[in-house]
Amino acid sequence: MSILSRTTHVAAALVAVLAATLAFGAAPAQASKERLVVDLVNEPSSLDPQVQWNPDSYYVYRNIFDNLVTRDDKGEIVPQVAASWKYLSDTEIEFELRPDITFHDGSKLTADDVAYSVKRITDPKFGSPQLGQFDKITDATALSPSKVKLTTNGAYPALLAQLVKLSIVPKAIVEAVGKDAFNLKPVGSGPYKFEAWQRGVQVSLVRNDAYWGDKGPFPAVIFRAVPDGATRLANLQAGTSDLGVTLDSDQAGQLKSATRAKALIGLTERVAYLRLNTVKPPFDNVKLRLAAAYAIDKEGLVDGLLGGFDKPVSQLLTPVSFGWIEGLKGPSYDLAKAKALVAEAGPAAKAEIELSTAPVFDQRIVQAIQQQLNDAGLNVKIAMSDMASYLKRSQAGPEATSTLSFGRWSCACQDADGVLFPLIHKSSGWSAYRNSKADSLLEEARQTLDKDKRLAAYKQVHEIIAAEAPLVPLYQAAVIYGATKNLQFKPTPNESMFLNRMSWTD
Repeated sequence: MSILSRTTHVAAALVAVLAATLAFGAAPAQASKERLVVDLVNEPSSLDPQVQWNPDSYYVYRNIFDNLVTRDDKGEIVPQVAASWKYLSDTEIEFELRPDITFHDGSKLTADDVAYSVKRITDPKFGSPQLGQFDKITDATALSPSKVKLTTNGAYPALLAQLVKLSIVPKAIVEAVGKDAFNLKPVGSGPYKFEAWQRGVQVSLVRNDAYWGDKGPFPAVIFRAVPDGATRLANLQAGTSDLGVTLDSDQAGQLKSATRAKALIGLTERVAYLRLNTVKPPFDNVKLRLAAAYAIDKEGLVDGLLGGFDKPVSQLLTPVSFGWIEGLKGPSYDLAKAKALVAEAGPAAKAEIELSTAPVFDQRIVQAIQQQLNDAGLNVKIAMSDMASYLKRSQAGPEATSTLSFGRWSCACQDADGVLFPLIHKSSGWSAYRNSKADSLLEEARQTLDKDKRLAAYKQVHEIIAAEAPLVPLYQAAVIYGATKNLQFKPTPNESMFLNRMSWTD
């Protein structure tokens, strides 16, 4: 089948430029070297780093807070709040903290804050969607003001990889103001301070001049909610923004000849996938799940719609993550085989299937998937919702989640445990699949420090996914930013937007 390319009309471009002029008031302030203006897709759903971790939230709060450890631009795990660490046993790890970190209110960051942050995010009653990434941690103990010990339930090889996204919050402030108030006015220790949140419009940060590490180059930063991609592009071209996220390949192509802006592109750890609810009809039938897998032309999606920037994958992981198995194959595009399996299922295959999506995703891809599935004989209808609603339903477990959903998963950890466990294991609200063998393998892989044993277990999990198709891996996602010509910023596989790693050039 063929995928129609999008035609860009002059009228649409003029409307986009007009929208860029009017979207934020009659006379929007121009971006300048004193202020970085970033256009997100949506406003953050949370600025409390332990409540949510969708991209639009993460882009902002990651600069307000420090994490226990982080990754450098090469992808290596390096110190941040923790200056060093050592394993006391397979289940105990001790961190020595930097002595010179203060929160934005001037109070000192200590081991009590680290222990509190760990216990907060691992408390099931707190309800963090990140719980599955940290639930192997059973205790956090402050041994002294500068030392903290974490205890895990068995060996946990992905611990450090997961801790790169565990932000440290100030215990005294959170306990004093409560969860809701802290979300509205977060206090961290990062290179930027929270200034204001104009709901539905923008979040404003200011530089933390007392920051212990590399200072931010921008005195002020504004993150704006700009849902329309054409408007984000027009803002860059008009000079009213400095950085725009989530551009598509067509927009990247337009920036090749732009005078003010450029495209910044990199392959990420994020894997795009189609999730099938295996506990409800019609995808409780494995043959129909395989039909869906055979119906998807991954190469067609990447080459026809994504400009070839992304990379088709045959497993639910990407090559930059531990657990990727080189050479592993899965169902490949075969429309005739898909049609045969749908025909074999009879009337059950004709029921209407809801395909859940949200505006943050590339709707060209969602619509192409719908077309491909319907070409195979299924009856798929797209159901659009805002990102917050999409996320809430996606985490609701198989009884409440949609029949079919498009997603792009990143754990920001570059480890298979952060992808396969939450999307497959029965304990995760994200999982719409039940397979005791897969669960056992995932548990085995996160309970040994032996890399070879972990890889062997993940290989079997990938093979189960290929055979039963509870999810259809699609492609390794490329991240495409638009940036003003004099902004230096290197995209990373974990898609972290570290403001203090950016710079202006003349």
